[in-house]
Amino acid sequence: MSGETQNRMNNENTDKPLRVLHVIGGLGMGGAESRAMDMVRNSDPSILHYDFLLCEPVGIYEKEAESLGCRIYRVPRFLFYNYFSYVKALKKVFSEHPEIDVVLGSMTSTASIYMPVAKKCGVPLTVAYARSAGVDPGIKGTLTKMLRKNLYKKCDVCAAVSEEAGRAVYGNKRADEGKVWILHTANNLKKFVHNDENIRLREEIREKYGLQDKFVIGHVGRFHYAKNHLFLLDVYKEYLKKDENARLLLVGNGGTKESVEKKAAELGISDKVVFAGETSEPSGFYQAFDMVVFPSFYEGLPGMIVEAVSAGLPCLISDSITKEVDVPEYVEYCSLNENAEVWADKAAGLYGRVAAGRPAGNRLNDLRGYESLKKMGFDAGEQARVLPDVFREYINKLSK
Repeated sequence: MSGETQNRMNNENTDKPLRVLHVIGGLGMGGAESRAMDMVRNSDPSILHYDFLLCEPVGIYEKEAESLGCRIYRVPRFLFYNYFSYVKALKKVFSEHPEIDVVLGSMTSTASIYMPVAKKCGVPLTVAYARSAGVDPGIKGTLTKMLRKNLYKKCDVCAAVSEEAGRAVYGNKRADEGKVWILHTANNLKKFVHNDENIRLREEIREKYGLQDKFVIGHVGRFHYAKNHLFLLDVYKEYLKKDENARLLLVGNGGTKESVEKKAAELGISDKVVFAGETSEPSGFYQAFDMVVFPSFYEGLPGMIVEAVSAGLPCLISDSITKEVDVPEYVEYCSLNENAEVWADKAAGLYGRVAAGRPAGNRLNDLRGYESLKKMGFDAGEQARVLPDVFREYINKLSK
C-alpha cells in the first residue's frame, strides 16, 4: 500500500464515518439509481456516508440526495476522444477529497479507467459493482466489453448484484474461484407491502390515470433496449383479447420511449397504454398495478421485481433474468423465444394462481413475498447495518 493511501486511511478511527464515493451515471429514475438511494436512506451517515460521482445531467433524486448530506461531484461523460480530459477531471476529484475511503463503482463500463486513478490518488479501497448481465447491441456493447476486459485486475474487490452479473463482467473463472462478492441490491421492502395506507395510493393513482375499474398490467423502468418494451406491447395486445378491460401502465423515461409510443400507435392501442413518466417515488405505482410483465433481454438483478413481489404482485419475467429473484408464489419465468400469445396466456394463468392462493383472498397485508425477500437478503436496512464492517474488513486486509 502506498504511503499516500496509508495517510488517507481512517479505518482505524471508527469514530469517523466511512466515506463512500458511489460512481454511477446519474440519479434519474432507474433501478440502479433507486437502489443507490435506498442505500443512502438506510445508512447512518455517522457510520457510513455516501457521496456521488456522476456524468449525467441533474436527475430526479439529486435534491433528495443532497438533503441527506450527500455531496455531488461531476465529471464529463467518457467518449473515448476525451480520455485525457476525463482522467484529469477524475484526478481533481480524488486528489481534492482525501476523505474518500471507498470508491464503489456501479459504472463498470469505465471502471477500468477511474478505479486505477482513484488508487493512484490514494483511495484505500476500490470496489467494482457489476449491476448488469448484458450489454447493448452494436458498437456500444462491443466497446463496453472492451473497456470491461480485465476489470478484475483494476480494482481491489469484484462485486456484483447477482452471479449472472458477476460472470458477465468478471468472467467465469473469477466466479468459479469464489472471487466475486455477491452484494444483492437492497430495497426498503416494507414500504411496498399492500396495506391500508397503500390502498389510498392505489386509489389516487388509478383515479389520476382513469384506471379505477381496470385490470392494470404495470412496468417500472427506463425506456432502454434491455427492457424490451416493444415486445411488452405485443404481449399486452394479446392480453386484450382475453380481457378488453386491461390497461398497460408504463412508468419511466428514456431513449427508446419515442419508438415505444410509435409502436403503440401502430398497434392501435395508444388509448389503452399510459405513459406516466418519471417518479421519485414509484412505490405508489406498485399499489396501482394488478400484475407485472417484465420481458427484459438482460438484467443484473431487477430491483423492480423485488419491489413488485414485496407488493404481492404476480410477476411474469423473461428466463434471461437471474433465478435469485425467484419467489415461487409470485414469479414465473417465460422464454423470450415464445411468442406474445404464449406470454399473454402465461400472464393470465399466473394472475389466477396467485389470486387464488392469497391467504386473505386479496393483496391486503399479504406478507409472503416481503418475508421471503427479507430472508433472501434484499432488505436495505440489514445491508446498511453490515456494509461498514465489510468495507473496513477489506481495507484492513489491503493495509497488511
